[in-house]
Amino acid sequence: MNYPFWIVPHIGSGWVIGLIAIFHIMISHFAVGGGLYLPLAERKALRENRRDWLETLRGHSKFFLILTGVFGAVSGVGIWFSIGLANPEATSTLIHNFVFAWAIEWVFFMIELSTAAVYYYTWGRIPHELHIKVGYVYAVTSLFTLIIINGILAFMLTPSDAWLAVAGTGAEASRFWQAFFNPTYWPSLVLRTLVCISLAGIWALVTCSRIDGAKNPSLKTSLVRWSAKWLIPSYLLLPFALAWYLWQVPESQRFLLQLGMSTAAPGMFTQLTRMSLLIVLSSVTLVGVVYLLAWRTPEKFRFSQAVVVLFLGLVATAAGEYSREMLRKPYVVGQHMFSNGVRRGDVDKFNQEGYLTHSPWVTTTSSTLDQGQIMFRGQCMACHTADSYRSMRGLLGERNRDSIASLLKILHDYKPDSPYRAYMPPLVGTAGEISALSDYLTTLGSPAK
Repeated sequence: MNYPFWIVPHIGSGWVIGLIAIFHIMISHFAVGGGLYLPLAERKALRENRRDWLETLRGHSKFFLILTGVFGAVSGVGIWFSIGLANPEATSTLIHNFVFAWAIEWVFFMIELSTAAVYYYTWGRIPHELHIKVGYVYAVTSLFTLIIINGILAFMLTPSDAWLAVAGTGAEASRFWQAFFNPTYWPSLVLRTLVCISLAGIWALVTCSRIDGAKNPSLKTSLVRWSAKWLIPSYLLLPFALAWYLWQVPESQRFLLQLGMSTAAPGMFTQLTRMSLLIVLSSVTLVGVVYLLAWRTPEKFRFSQAVVVLFLGLVATAAGEYSREMLRKPYVVGQHMFSNGVRRGDVDKFNQEGYLTHSPWVTTTSSTLDQGQIMFRGQCMACHTADSYRSMRGLLGERNRDSIASLLKILHDYKPDSPYRAYMPPLVGTAGEISALSDYLTTLGSPAK
């Protein structure tokens, strides 16, 4: 453990990343889809001589600029800040492999922000044809940011056999393109693009809901229905894109989904299954709500109803991202680095030389309990907390020290038939270090007397 551990009370560091990421994705994917929505809507308004659309679209572009340029940018920085603290080893791996990709992405991002501002501030000041071209420039640059980031995110699940063959040798950069265009790159890009399109419609419905339907029934009806149509491609093609994606996911990771289904009845490890079901239920509900409230009675579509639609979109997006994260278990970088930052190739070294011997936070004067606590922080707290989210106190229950030691032995041996192997990383360290961890965990539990 080369870095000080970031302790987040109650929810753990993982949920800090998750909460920021979900908020960011709702905005960043809107930035891509909404960037296409605006010039297409403006073009449609001019072609059909619907000049009454233009003022609403101008207001929507202001909302778009503030939401994506301020909240999207700030939450993006928040993700960098949180992942660097929560899992510095994984962050370091991504930076070393994709530093130039990120640099290019930032170039596109700066063009994207500048073009969004130009698009809003030139409404009515330049010819409509030129204004629409500015919108298309934004749409293309924002799409390129998605194209680049998607490769990095997909890499974390399926880094490719070519990259894994040189991982840890210092030659990883020679496999940049194989790592970037990894097995799940294309299905993931299709999935995210469909989500971007649907979010463009969902956020547009929020704007359209504020139009006074009594005074402007034709305007509200036309804009609400046109915005609702943006959800159609996603919900027709998403099942096929998802099937393609899962087909490219390694069998070992698909097993997590199968495990959740097969153990749903006794209630064991159903998180991934529950999230998968939540995606389906929230998506179906979203389509039903949009049809019943927006499509059938567009002039009566209220802001409160649009917020419900937005919330359902948030639930579906959050469940999708949670499921993607869960599919990586027990890795943070597939087949290379476990979720606690231990590289797969370092397991034998840590078992022979010791885990704590490679940590600058342990001294010769550290007590056994101090060593056990550092073992817990380094190898357990990436996923668990002491007494709240995935609480160790709750999981240990009334286990005594012998029972805890037996459990740790199973995690350390990491045999192929271990029930924990599918979703938990191996416990590394010498016998003395694992004994120290047993002592520390015993203080967290409530052993029976």
